[in-house]
Amino acid sequence: MTSIRVGSAPDSWGVWFPDDPDQTPADRFLDEVAAAGYDVIELGPYGYLPTDPTELADTLRTHGLTVSAGTVFEHLHRPDSFDHVWDQVTQVASLTRAVGGEHLVVIPEPWRDHKTGAPLESPTLDVAGWDRLTTGMDTLGRRVLEEYGLRVQFHSHADSHVGYQSEIERFVESTDPRYVNLCLDTGHVAYYRGDNVAIIRKYPERIGYLHLKQVDPAVIDRVEAEDLPFPDAVKAGAMIEPPYGVPSMPEVLGAIEEAGLDVFAIVEQDMYPCPPDQPLPIAQRTHTYLGSCGTGSVRIGTPAGEEIRS
Repeated sequence: MTSIRVGSAPDSWGVWFPDDPDQTPADRFLDEVAAAGYDVIELGPYGYLPTDPTELADTLRTHGLTVSAGTVFEHLHRPDSFDHVWDQVTQVASLTRAVGGEHLVVIPEPWRDHKTGAPLESPTLDVAGWDRLTTGMDTLGRRVLEEYGLRVQFHSHADSHVGYQSEIERFVESTDPRYVNLCLDTGHVAYYRGDNVAIIRKYPERIGYLHLKQVDPAVIDRVEAEDLPFPDAVKAGAMIEPPYGVPSMPEVLGAIEEAGLDVFAIVEQDMYPCPPDQPLPIAQRTHTYLGSCGTGSVRIGTPAGEEIRS
């Protein structure tokens, strides 16, 4: 039976880093994500929320929240990089498991600086780089499953080596489905004009997790014309609240339902940096919109106070 369990993440509150004065404080994020009606969250950057398992579990319980996944970045395409990546994974995976999470979302490091947008390396991988990436991800996924009981979900990303649909498909066809599947981020796919529904229909068994996000096609036209780095694209409004962008959320959710999948679907709207009063109203409107998208498979929490009014 299909189940699409909708949640949110610190990203939708403008959070990209463990500690940054331009970001929403963690206490405010937790208060507001619960008030908006979400009962499932991701942990966000390691260190943004408490890293002590007992403290984090108590904090989540106080706000009526559960955790779907932790998140790490990887650079496995680089030689001799596995041990460094694994050191990060052990921290995040251990904390995720301790508070009941089921997944580890793994994102490729952008080839541009994630804050300034400055180029750090070539935007394309050679054959050896692709081999290091895919074999490294298979090893990572196997060890995470065996040692932490979590499922690795690979997240394509703007300004990374796996962003275009052809690159996503190459990655899927080069990795082991026993250990690595996709966190299909609908916004990052659309950022490069990819077809989310086509990916779902071509690889339904590889869709293990969702990030729900839309992009503004007019801003993407500018991104392409001016070769804007992703941080600048976000500041320009590339990621937009549904239903005002692409892809169509009803079509994406319908394709998931058609495939009979059981997935978490985490709302992520990149807004770093953003005014402190901006995220909550957007989160509330998005919660209402997704709850009305017309698929009976959507499971979404209740905004604070609504159960009392009813």
